[in-house]
Amino acid sequence: MINFNGIMLDESKAMLNANNRAFNYGDALFETLKIVNSKIYYLEDHYFRLMASMRMLRMEIPLNFTMEFFESELLNTAEQNNLESARVRLTVFRKDGGLYNPTSNQIDYLIVASPLQILVKEKYSVDIFKDYYLNSDILSTIKTTNKIINVLASIYASENGFDNCILVNERKQVVEAINGNIFMVKGNTIKTPPITEGCIKGITRKKIIEIVSKSDDYSIEETEISPFELQKADEIFITNVIVGIQPITQYKKAAFGTKVSSALALELSKLI
Repeated sequence: MINFNGIMLDESKAMLNANNRAFNYGDALFETLKIVNSKIYYLEDHYFRLMASMRMLRMEIPLNFTMEFFESELLNTAEQNNLESARVRLTVFRKDGGLYNPTSNQIDYLIVASPLQILVKEKYSVDIFKDYYLNSDILSTIKTTNKIINVLASIYASENGFDNCILVNERKQVVEAINGNIFMVKGNTIKTPPITEGCIKGITRKKIIEIVSKSDDYSIEETEISPFELQKADEIFITNVIVGIQPITQYKKAAFGTKVSSALALELSKLI
């Protein structure tokens, strides 16, 4: 069952309007959330990120779109699919109508819940995706449905036997992985690209920065990272809400450890 504007529908009977703006123009935002034992991880962070993104895209926020309503709709969708633990995707899109210029800024929303599958791989290899670049602008930092570079990078990774790819911007600086933010460890310093490089304002990224900022053993730096610099790292890892932390063990000819990322994963689990 899927949730369209609060109405539960059989997925096989759901119809897409030919004038759907998410389909025609990518005029949409999404949040991917993790529910475990009927609890939504980082609910408040997801909610406020979505609200900020909707304002940026000039979407009208319905008066009933409170955090309590948001939580209720997400949990109800999981429950209707008999899932206590779930991966849930919420997509918000402008109502049908218009060409590039919409006839309304009001929104529709769609919630889809699927079984939660978490697999942190022991061996994980990546490469740089250089065919196309992300832009280091503010639109790149929000979760729109315009993800064609991520799609092409995923195809490249699949065809070449990699688990993931690192995306770079127009200045060929590291931005993020296909499905999450990226961190590197060198000595007692943990680095991650700043938002100004064009990376998503990741929620797990935010949590890791908070954890490291309070650490006596490591310092955090939001700074430019070159692909070459990654090869000199002691560790590299990817963060996202579903997996948490996925260590990278191989990049080009360099192999990496997992000691720091494993310790951070433990600290991250304590926040729940």
